[in-house]
Amino acid sequence: TNGTITSSVSANPSAGFSIVSWDGTAANATVGHGLSKPPEMLIAKSRDNATPWPVYHSGNTAAPETEYLQLNATYATADYPTWNDTLPTSSVFSLGTTSWVNPSASPMIAYAFHSVDSYSKVGSFIGNGNADGPFVHCGFRPAYVLIKGSSVTGSWLLHDTTRSTYNQMNLRLFPNASSAEDTNTDDSIDALSNGFKIRGTIRNESAATYIFLAFAESPFKHTNAR
Repeated sequence: TNGTITSSVSANPSAGFSIVSWDGTAANATVGHGLSKPPEMLIAKSRDNATPWPVYHSGNTAAPETEYLQLNATYATADYPTWNDTLPTSSVFSLGTTSWVNPSASPMIAYAFHSVDSYSKVGSFIGNGNADGPFVHCGFRPAYVLIKGSSVTGSWLLHDTTRSTYNQMNLRLFPNASSAEDTNTDDSIDALSNGFKIRGTIRNESAATYIFLAFAESPFKHTNAR
C-alpha cells in the first residue's frame, strides 16, 4: 500500500530484486516495489495487452526518468511519459498514463533491480569504438551480463559463463529477437575477476552510452552455508 495503487509484491531486498503486480488506472500513479532502495532498473509488461516491454534504467541518460527503452526492440532511448518523469524512490516507482505501464483496469507485471555489492550491478559505460574496448568494473566476476545501447540503436545482448566457458565470450543471445544463438568475435566480452571487458566494436560505438545488468558468478555476499 505504499503507492497510490495497491500492489502485490514478492521481494528480496537483500538481493535487490522484486516482482511487482498491479492493476492499471490510466492516471498518473505510484506503485510500491518492496525494496529498501530505489530500483535502478525496471522491466514492465501488460499482461493482457499486446504492448511493448518498457524499461527504465538509471544509466540511460542524464535524466533517466524521462526516458525509456524497449526490451522487445532495438530502438535507442526516447522521451516518453512512461515513468511520469519521476525517479523511483526507496518505496515506490511512478507511472504515467500510457497503456504500456498503466492501462485502465488491466493487470501489469514489473521486475525491479538495484545493485548489491558483490552480487549484482546495474550500470553503464561509454564505448570507445575499438576492439580493445572499455573495462567495466562490477566488483565481482560476472556470470551473466545483459547489455543494450542507450544512445544508439542495436539489439540487447546477453552473455553468460555457462554457455561461454572461456574468454573471449562470443556466444550471443538477443532478448529482443527470436533468432538462435550465434557467435561473433567482434561482439564479445571477457569475464574478469572484478568486471568485464568489451572485446569488439558492435556493442562499442565511440562515445555511445551502453547500459547493463550483471550478476556475480560467486555471490558470496548472500551465499548460505550448507
